[in-house]
Amino acid sequence: MEELYRENSRIVYYFLFSRCKDQALAEDLMQETFVKAMESIGRYDGSCKVTTWLCQIAKHLLYQHWAKAKHEHPMELDESLASVENTESQVILRIELADVWEKLRELPERTRRVMMLRVLSGLPFGEIGRMLGKSENWARVTYFRGKQTLLKEVDINEMGL
Repeated sequence: MEELYRENSRIVYYFLFSRCKDQALAEDLMQETFVKAMESIGRYDGSCKVTTWLCQIAKHLLYQHWAKAKHEHPMELDESLASVENTESQVILRIELADVWEKLRELPERTRRVMMLRVLSGLPFGEIGRMLGKSENWARVTYFRGKQTLLKEVDINEMGL
């Protein structure tokens, strides 16, 4: 658990601070997040990254804190909840994109080049094939196989690949 804390405490803290904009509250909730994680480590099923799991725990603790304080700041709570959902989505998307880039680097160079030319530059397969001295069909098949490889590793259906 000590290693889990060492590796993830900063991420959880910044996750919380980006939502509540209160350093003391973010620190308190970060500590509480790891206490809750320790209590429920047996329920972690590995279906998501540990950081995602920890941030979910942190998010719920923050929601609980806001619910208790709702009578004190009802307007701020509604605005904060909207902000939390947007920020959470951005953090999760960034984590997922980092995973995709990591897996993309592991692909063979030609596959990686085809995927980058298609996704980042939006080039048609015919042009990609010509650029790499191959056919349009080769570019399509290489892209499809690269995409299938990435799909096995990371869920990228929503990322436009």
